[in-house]
Amino acid sequence: METFLNFLKGNFFDFLTYTGFANAEIGNLIMIAVGAVCIWLAIKKDFEPLLLVPIGLGIILGNIPFKADAGLEIGLYEDNSVLNIFYQGVRQGWYPPLVFLGIGAMTDFTALIANPKLVLIGAAAQFGIFGAYMTALALGFEPNQAAGIAIIGGADGPTAIFLSSKLCPNLMGAIAVCAYSYMALVPVIQPPLMRLLTTKKERVIKMKAGREVSQTERILFPIIGLLITTFIVPSGMPLLGMLFFGNLLKESGKTTRLAKTAGSSLNDIIVMLLGLTVGCSTQASEFLTVNTIFIFVLGACAFVVATCSGVLFVKFMNLFLPEHKKLNPLIGNAGVSAVPMSARISNNLGLEYDRKNFLLMHAMGPNVAGVIGSAVAAGALLGFLS
Repeated sequence: METFLNFLKGNFFDFLTYTGFANAEIGNLIMIAVGAVCIWLAIKKDFEPLLLVPIGLGIILGNIPFKADAGLEIGLYEDNSVLNIFYQGVRQGWYPPLVFLGIGAMTDFTALIANPKLVLIGAAAQFGIFGAYMTALALGFEPNQAAGIAIIGGADGPTAIFLSSKLCPNLMGAIAVCAYSYMALVPVIQPPLMRLLTTKKERVIKMKAGREVSQTERILFPIIGLLITTFIVPSGMPLLGMLFFGNLLKESGKTTRLAKTAGSSLNDIIVMLLGLTVGCSTQASEFLTVNTIFIFVLGACAFVVATCSGVLFVKFMNLFLPEHKKLNPLIGNAGVSAVPMSARISNNLGLEYDRKNFLLMHAMGPNVAGVIGSAVAAGALLGFLS
């Protein structure tokens, strides 16, 4: 009997060494709290719940403490674990192109086709990326790491994941969470900057409705856009190819079922897995570092510069446009590629100063141009640094 009791006692204490209570560290608890805050912001404050709920729970899941050398095959970085299999889509970079497929299938490029000069606003908003790149280099980051951090300025989570998975996988968790955090905070960050950089007279500028775009133009746009952008930056082909493919499915008129699948169920599945696994990758040992602080600060600066660049560039364009063709500078913020969040901010702020001034369709032009611009910028950085 005594031998049996000793056996039970030994096994019980051995079991305790496997529990989270025995293996918990302060870093795990901090990151679990961070995950809980993300979920709270998503549900209570409505900050991009489709992104922050999976990421928040992923952060909690990725920081559940367990005995690392137990061979349980449950951790994100353990071969053959379920989470590790899901994580291959992030590490190998095939989740982001599938997200771009869904974006293309849901996006209407009509505003950009009707007014092609709006593409310049999307290009101007990419200044934040290259400014952050040079700043990161000055702070001592390696060129590959600086590029991954800088792409946060495009406010495009999938692009940030795609580029960092290729150039700096060790920083991917921090970069991804940072990029998605600033995407979620678009309604908080952008309006004060837009008010600061514009006058009341500029905010009430009314823009003429764009011309009607034919179906032929809508079909030709993804084909021509694909050829032009990928000839310039072939390294951006995974993102750009899937973006324009999704849009062609939408506009062809013959593949409606495929477009609906790409833009709804397939996109939802990929976003869930992407958010969850990105959250899981933010383990305390890798995430709670000085570099993470620098990444968040540089990401914020890049995002602010991108927003300001878009607004100021519209003001610059207005210097050369006749009075009846002037653009409302409030659409400049939409040059960042947070679709359609930043375009909605343009519209909401315009309505705040004139209840009859609807800017949404006008803002969608630079908004979708920003999606293309961030993918081109990522391709350029990848091609330059590979």
